[in-house]
Amino acid sequence: MKLSFDQIKAAYEREVARRAPVQQREQIPLAFEDITLEWLNNTVGDKQHGDITGFTLGPEDEGTSSRRRIELTLDGDATHLPSSLFAKATFTLPSRCLLGMNGAIEAEVRFYNELRPQLNIEAPTARFANFNPDTLNSIILLDDMTGQVSFSDHRTAISEQQAKEQLSILATLHGKYYQSPELTRSLSYLNTWSDFFTITANEAGFGPQADIGFREAQAVIPDRLFKKADKIWPATLASVARHESLPHTVVHSDVHLKNWYITADQHMGLSDWQCMCRGHWGRDLAYVISTSLTTADRRAWEKDLIQYYLAELKASGGAETTFDDAWTYYRQNLFGALAWWTPVLSPNPDVPDMQPRDTSLEFISRMTHAIDDTDALDSF
Repeated sequence: MKLSFDQIKAAYEREVARRAPVQQREQIPLAFEDITLEWLNNTVGDKQHGDITGFTLGPEDEGTSSRRRIELTLDGDATHLPSSLFAKATFTLPSRCLLGMNGAIEAEVRFYNELRPQLNIEAPTARFANFNPDTLNSIILLDDMTGQVSFSDHRTAISEQQAKEQLSILATLHGKYYQSPELTRSLSYLNTWSDFFTITANEAGFGPQADIGFREAQAVIPDRLFKKADKIWPATLASVARHESLPHTVVHSDVHLKNWYITADQHMGLSDWQCMCRGHWGRDLAYVISTSLTTADRRAWEKDLIQYYLAELKASGGAETTFDDAWTYYRQNLFGALAWWTPVLSPNPDVPDMQPRDTSLEFISRMTHAIDDTDALDSF
């Protein structure tokens, strides 16, 4: 059941009114300060192999979700546990509204509990994940990878081989669930990309802010494309609508470079699965190539990378697709990717501050140059 803003707000206020420390596994804290030693032992501990004997909370990190590290003190036998957890939660009303109305909270919790064990990919693993469908409160406890991996940002240089690894991970995901009957069974809780986009555009204000953000980013947008600003949003709506008539799979849907990390042996890994939904793989393909690579590298490699992805998709269980069709899907989906960042540059006042301005401008520059280079407005 999808909740309205008024329902989420009322549920949040009722929950806050009875806030208390948590101890039992089925309980979800309302703030990191409500976590107790008993709760940690009941959620991630294992008394047969040693206990957590203490913990400390790291600095607060508020954004789309509430994030915090939890340093654990372990007894001598608890060698199976990490010394630190990375926690992300929806403790604030803005987080619950932004991530709850489009189904993102449930999607990410169920990814870690149900889908992650099925996928042979480099991605984080959760020690515990739970959400309350009536209030949209949630918490996920991940193994803290700080110091073990490098988290990417808009300044990270991605090699052609690393770009291929990104595409292999996505092809594994897309191939496994390509036109699977589970999409309308066990995975039916996932929104379609069309619904996910529409809810976010309407309820989180991404629609009105997209044009404002586009115009605000004029300095980094090709002049030829900026002169066609009035055509960008209609093309975005057309690109989203195309998903309704194309084969579906599970898509990560938020594969910008900041959601990727690099392991100690230089392999790529994918995190932050809260935008997961059902849609066509073109969404992820366009989004990852257009944000991960500098404009020069994207121009040099994009067609070869698309050919590489198609081979990987077929090998992973997807259908054989011609390059011409894939090129069309790629160009069309650049608009949906852009629509995830122009509103972030100029957000609705009620939406949490999500990304640094320099990150938004760099990704907008890369995506708009891809749209211009490929004449994507002519792809419909």
